[in-house]
Amino acid sequence: MTEKNAQSMSHQDCLVALMVAVSASDENIRTAELIKIQSAVNMLPVFADYDIDRMTRISNTVLDLFEQEDGLEALFGLIRDDLPERLYETAYALACDVAAADGKLAETELEFLAEVRYELNIDRLHAAAIERGARARHMV
Repeated sequence: MTEKNAQSMSHQDCLVALMVAVSASDENIRTAELIKIQSAVNMLPVFADYDIDRMTRISNTVLDLFEQEDGLEALFGLIRDDLPERLYETAYALACDVAAADGKLAETELEFLAEVRYELNIDRLHAAAIERGARARHMV
């Protein structure tokens, strides 16, 4: 198996990785965020054929990358390589939902979401609509 094949991820892996990354971005993975990730994987059609046992490996990969100096850049590289462009807005929406799940958005989470918007080339107007939807779903 080549190094590229060893490191490639399914599009579902990419979505899970991004959700875990936004949760870990403030160095405090909260229960509400984990529940949101689990709920997304269990309920959304994009995850219909996803092997849920892969979540642990993908989560560990993300956390390992966060320990490395250029880990965030490497994570976005993997996501851009393996996530179809048609799912970029889905990825951003899932990231926003995870960030909003605990009712608080730390500055590091906001910065991470801005980086996601940039890396996935999400149009600012579309991003605002996605963010507004996440906010509305998580109002208390």
